[in-house]
Amino acid sequence: MFEEKKKQPQNKTNHHHKNPKQTNQKTKPPHTHTPPIKALELQVLFRFFISAKLKEKNKWFGPSPYVEVSVDGQSKKTEKCNNTNSPKWKQIVTPVSKLNFRVWSHQTLKSDVLLGSAALDIHETLKSNSMKLEQVVVTLHLVGDREPAEVCFIFSWEQRVDQHGRVYYVDHVEKRTTWDRPEPLPPSWERRVDNMGRIYYVDHFTRTTTWQRPTLESVRNYEQWQLQRSQLQGAMQQFNQRFIYGNKEFDPLGPLPHGWEKRTDSNGRVYFVNHNTRITQWEDPRSQGQLNEKPLPEGWEMRFTVDGIPYFVDHNRRTTTYIDPRTGKSALDNGPQIAYVRDFKAKVHYFRFWCQQLAMPQHIKITVSRKTLFEDSFQQIMSFSPQDLRRRLWVIFPGEEGLDYGGVAREWFFLLSHEVLNPMYCLFEYAGKDNYCLQINPASYINPDHLKYFRFIGRFIAMALFHGKFIDTGFSLPFYKRILNKPVGLKDLESVDPEFYNSLIWVKENDIEECGLEMFFSVDKEILGEIKSHDLKPNGSNILVTEENKEEYIRLVAEWRLSRGVEEQTQAFFEGFNEILPQQYLQYFDAKELEVLLCGMQEIDLNDWQRHTIYRHYTRTSRQIVWFWQFVKEIDNEKRMRLLQFVTGTCRLPVGGFADLMGSNGPQKFCIEKVGKENWLPRSHTCFNRLDLPPYKNYEQLKEKLLFAIEETEGFGQE
Repeated sequence: MFEEKKKQPQNKTNHHHKNPKQTNQKTKPPHTHTPPIKALELQVLFRFFISAKLKEKNKWFGPSPYVEVSVDGQSKKTEKCNNTNSPKWKQIVTPVSKLNFRVWSHQTLKSDVLLGSAALDIHETLKSNSMKLEQVVVTLHLVGDREPAEVCFIFSWEQRVDQHGRVYYVDHVEKRTTWDRPEPLPPSWERRVDNMGRIYYVDHFTRTTTWQRPTLESVRNYEQWQLQRSQLQGAMQQFNQRFIYGNKEFDPLGPLPHGWEKRTDSNGRVYFVNHNTRITQWEDPRSQGQLNEKPLPEGWEMRFTVDGIPYFVDHNRRTTTYIDPRTGKSALDNGPQIAYVRDFKAKVHYFRFWCQQLAMPQHIKITVSRKTLFEDSFQQIMSFSPQDLRRRLWVIFPGEEGLDYGGVAREWFFLLSHEVLNPMYCLFEYAGKDNYCLQINPASYINPDHLKYFRFIGRFIAMALFHGKFIDTGFSLPFYKRILNKPVGLKDLESVDPEFYNSLIWVKENDIEECGLEMFFSVDKEILGEIKSHDLKPNGSNILVTEENKEEYIRLVAEWRLSRGVEEQTQAFFEGFNEILPQQYLQYFDAKELEVLLCGMQEIDLNDWQRHTIYRHYTRTSRQIVWFWQFVKEIDNEKRMRLLQFVTGTCRLPVGGFADLMGSNGPQKFCIEKVGKENWLPRSHTCFNRLDLPPYKNYEQLKEKLLFAIEETEGFGQE
């Protein structure tokens, strides 16, 4: 498994500092090529491989050997190795472990046969080999056989301490170092090397391979992914209940001019009839020429009154006007004043309208097999032109032929999104531990075709938005910001790496020169065991971070952590995305609104929410808590969704509802804590699904503060 090391801002390797709040300072672990063991390093951890060579002429020897290993008094049986005379197993030991082996042959129709036994004292064995870490061959004498069998023990990992007393680990097989304590491959997994020297891993249980090194955590995540797959029927039912204001047709241009009629031909293409002149045309008489006009200034949006009169919204100053900012001309003299509102519903309908203007006539057929959904969909989507992918979709699963009036396409988007975003493909990874929002995996380059797949996924996500279909899983909020071409910064880091975020906050709030904190404008990153240094600015490794320039350092290191070497993948994603849907069509949405647009809006069960909420320094009967639930009951489902996003960072609920909410440390209930003063705004901690609710004096004050927080806050909290 490859992952970013969570650490304080980097210092030079030959310096050391301690963060008063966080003492596990990590820089680049020393590189090593020779494997001596120092006499004082008695806390060494080894991964230890057993490779046996059993004699074929033993007729009574069964084809499925295994070992019963007793390590320091604790017994364990290894997996059986079927049909082999050269079995291999693995075990974790320390340099002072004492091991007892019993080699068995598994018999199908009778009791297992004991082939031999032996004991091994690691400490004595290392002493007899001049304290060097090398292969040690021990002979096991088999019962009833004069010729011994050889068993080879290979010690792979070593724990060391650097000059500053920091512990790191050395892998003498792959010749790499890491700060993380090593763990063996999960059961049923094997490491192999292909004919080009590339390392890959085999899961003998599922008979699959992957470039990504599996860990117990990654296997657990994959099993969770598979469990979700097994729950697809229930998930699909819940998924199909997602909505964004139903399917009622909404036309932001208002009614057609007198004597005009809107019709649809046999291929589903919309056209217009002018009964006054008895002619037909494809163009909408209300919007002719509008798509060719120059774009509105940044932050401006054009809307229409119920009478079809255009007006303009300035989101920068939160004002509205009938004057077109491009021409200075008014669409209506002395028109009524229109109040500024953050109207997500209007944005959605306006977006859908412009998608209709980009839509092409007729339909395209997409034929995919359920068994090879990923590859079939990749071939189909990449074989069509972008214009074709804007036609109505007709999805076909072979053997299930039928008319697709939207339901089959909806299922295809659901199933394919679950498949292409699977972290085991090494294209995406979870944003953090127990954070199931996704971000691009910086190690995706291990797949030589990864950029083609990112372009395909970009097309697929844009198609979901363009055709109004939902995907099953979602991305991190910083990734949505990138889709919207909006800058990301320090606050966005909290949702994906709270430990790294807190370390930067500490640097921001403390005098690093007084603390003797020596840092430079460079950081280290580790991908697939290889550690590389990255300068945050030209010659950054030689530029010292000071109190004067630390704000720049914090900004650069936060931007690096949120991008960290995925520029090529991101570019490929947006190449595919913009072929279908130009990003500027989404410019009026914020990141949270985009998530709802892409993932859909679930009907929130208020009773389920209350039943699975916990309180700190409040009780269920505290008046602020009573007011809070009164507020949630009064607002509509859209505002409930924004409140959920404000506190948890996502609009998506697990299949099990609020009972299965996840935080950064595992399952985490929705929590309301009493924090702050009555003039404070509410704050949220998305990593812990916690709302800091000040002790407001009355219901109106609580309502005003909460509405402002969920409607106007772009980040994850405000003071």
